[in-house]
Amino acid sequence: MRCPFCEHSESKVIDSRESKSGMSIRRRRECLSCERRFTTYEKMEEIPYMVVKKDGKRQRFDSQKLLQGLLKACEKRPVATQKLEEIVEEIETMLQDRPNKEIETNEVGQFVMNKLKELDKVAYVRFASVYREFKDVTEFIKELESLLKEK
Repeated sequence: MRCPFCEHSESKVIDSRESKSGMSIRRRRECLSCERRFTTYEKMEEIPYMVVKKDGKRQRFDSQKLLQGLLKACEKRPVATQKLEEIVEEIETMLQDRPNKEIETNEVGQFVMNKLKELDKVAYVRFASVYREFKDVTEFIKELESLLKEK
């Protein structure tokens, strides 16, 4: 593993922890050259999971892309990054449990919206506005009104 600071190729593992689902391992490393510490994640590589887009195209499931979308929705909100990572892990687990390795974007989007609705209503509305592609303000207002009725 190359050091991200000095690019030295040797490091030692200081600490290893398994994720809650057992899907990945987090390792704290120390560079043997500059002695700075950094974190790496190990994941077992398996059969690629595919996401079926609205237009029928298939693309590889990208957990980082999903996490980036969640982070954007939760920007400047009191939502822990760990909670967002747990949502991504839940979706990955859901994919692994499926007999076929495909999932439609609407299924992923609905799952994410349900989780965000529990975590933070503002993040939920932000995500929903992009996911549902609101065409105008009235669609946005309808979504807000439905949220207010749920209280």
